[in-house]
Amino acid sequence: MNSDDKVALKEFMCGATFTIGIVGLFILIVALISNWGEEPSKPQPNFEVVDKYKNCDLVRWSDSGLAEYKYFLYCPK
Repeated sequence: MNSDDKVALKEFMCGATFTIGIVGLFILIVALISNWGEEPSKPQPNFEVVDKYKNCDLVRWSDSGLAEYKYFLYCPK
């Protein structure tokens, strides 16, 4: 390997390192911008009338995204 080859290899390695750094920085900026200003969404309470009992509504309620339900009676009177 002569001195010209060593200089060419050094230039190639510097160029490759610079290119990888620029691409990595670009990916980092895109990832940060895509999450910029987004707030995590909170699950909305879910109410559903599932049955009637003595003129009252049997309501199924869930406040999470899981299949965890609570039931209560709603009587308008």
